[in-house]
Amino acid sequence: MQVDGPLDVIIIGGGIGGVLCLYYAKRAGLDAVLLEKQGVVGGLWAQLPEWQDIQSPGKEWTLGDVPIDGEDQKSVLKNIQAWVDRFELAARIRLGEPVERAEAGEGGWRVSTTARTYQSRFLVSATGGHNRPIVPPVERSHTSIEERHSSTLRDPSVIAGRDVLVVGGGASAYDLLELCLKHQARRIAWVYRATRWMRPTRKPKNIAGDTRALAKMQMLGNSAEKISRDVTQDFRQRYHEFGLEDILPDEDFDLRRHQLIPGRCHMIEHFREFERHRGEVVRIEGKSVHLSSGARTDADLILWGTGYEMDLSYFASPALAKIRHIDDLAARCGSLFRSLDEPNLFFLAVLLDATAASMTWSYAHACRSIVAHICGKAHLDTVPFKGKLAHFELAAFLAERDPYNYPPDTWRSEYEKLALEYPQNDPLPIP
Repeated sequence: MQVDGPLDVIIIGGGIGGVLCLYYAKRAGLDAVLLEKQGVVGGLWAQLPEWQDIQSPGKEWTLGDVPIDGEDQKSVLKNIQAWVDRFELAARIRLGEPVERAEAGEGGWRVSTTARTYQSRFLVSATGGHNRPIVPPVERSHTSIEERHSSTLRDPSVIAGRDVLVVGGGASAYDLLELCLKHQARRIAWVYRATRWMRPTRKPKNIAGDTRALAKMQMLGNSAEKISRDVTQDFRQRYHEFGLEDILPDEDFDLRRHQLIPGRCHMIEHFREFERHRGEVVRIEGKSVHLSSGARTDADLILWGTGYEMDLSYFASPALAKIRHIDDLAARCGSLFRSLDEPNLFFLAVLLDATAASMTWSYAHACRSIVAHICGKAHLDTVPFKGKLAHFELAAFLAERDPYNYPPDTWRSEYEKLALEYPQNDPLPIP
């Protein structure tokens, strides 16, 4: 098989994180290649149904003058392609080349796709954490209920006039409940083990999801603990105001652990119309769904809003190949991104579900410092960090390890100006 290389860095995955990493690698003059299994860039966004969207205004996704038309799936996909076009990255992208094996060896990495083998000094895994939809392995017997995971619900009109059961207690389940209302399900039942915090609101989620106020609080010196306390108090008051006490999460909000999810206004407005069950689906028999609580409900359609797991099976390392959850991966990384299992390896997935942040902004800062490390201008140490960092807290963390991109005498004043004086309605500049 043909061997390409040696390269400076191989990037696996062509979502927004991988494309941004390629942008910074090219800007630094590195010989880099991005490998993407699909025929287009976009990663998960190239697979999602068109109704899927981001949970924040478009200004929180895009950077600089790389345009985005809206918050929907098509607009996000178009924005990722805009990065490729604007910065002439296409020549360094290999589409339709799924990675079969990535193995560390003397002098770096050997990465084999279905088409060829590549060699490089460094490897960046940008395949994310949303690789395999999770549908719990429940007992099924003579079932006649249609089932869809949120990622495979291509045509939401199938909801109309049907008895629908939504399973899950996080952002995906909230979206599915919203869809059930929009497409006029006949009856809506909801099953959840526990619920994730959301910000109750009467505004559409793309407006309510603006996170810059929290970023400003960070830059003004408020600790993650104080912000978490303030958010918990605010959210509890909002849950009380909207009559949502029955679905209060079991623990206080923690900026280092929990995603900041904007509420879904129609779901909140019609909350009391749902048939609600706390528990799990244990058996599906005919048209009946049996729950761990002993209750039973009938349905024509089950919508699984139960999230995803990772797929790192392309790694030769057994320790990496068996990882399924982002938190498990984060525990095996130093400085958030640097693998402790293999040399010269970095992961971007640990930034997923960051709280007060634009994912694009966070990925850009991470990729910039990873490239600086590869170039010998930064040092990402091997000390794990428990929890998640976002916005200016992420910048402060990286500044301690990357003096090249964060000059010690000036970086803080520049970021204070960005937090306090930058126009609130403008996309943030490209780092």
